[in-house]
Order: sequence, then structure tokens, then C-alpha cells
Amino acid sequence: MAKYILLVNWTDQGIRNIRDSASRLDAGRKLGERLGCVLESFFVTMGSVDMISVVEAPDDEAIAKYVLTLGAQGNLRIVTLKAFTEEAYRNIIADLT
Repeated sequence: MAKYILLVNWTDQGIRNIRDSASRLDAGRKLGERLGCVLESFFVTMGSVDMISVVEAPDDEAIAKYVLTLGAQGNLRIVTLKAFTEEAYRNIIADLT
């Protein structure tokens, strides 16, 4: 399964309803499971990004469905980064000429 890093910010709606955010996180975890995704790590952060999640998904289509479904609820804006392990990185650069 591929790994993805989600950089997440609350929208105005999301921050207005901050008290519901823990239950939304639980619902997001369940949504991921239904789509074959696993929320491996979740962090609330300080700075220009409100939250960071590490998600494992079977493919790009599954993570796209996951992120689009979350975003459609109106509480979050998400930047999705596909992540490569150190081993994958070493394999990629080993083939460079």
C-alpha cells in the first residue's frame, strides 16, 4: 500500500465547529476504513498547517475518494502528498543515469 501525507487546515466552518472535530476525526477514520485506507498517524500542529495525517491507501484512486469526501463536508482544506519510503527512494535514485 502507498503512503500519503495530508496537510490539513480547518475552513471557517471547521474552526467554528471545533468542538465537534474529535467526532469528525473518528468519522474520518471510519470512512477511510470503508475505502480501504488506514489513518496511521494524526497530529495537531502549530504554524501554517493545522493538522498532519499519515494515511496508507491501496492506490491513488482510493486516497482521492477519501480526500474528496472529507473536503466535500466543508470543514477541511487538504493538500495530499504521495510519500516514498527510504527504500523506495534508494531504488529510484539507483536507476538514475
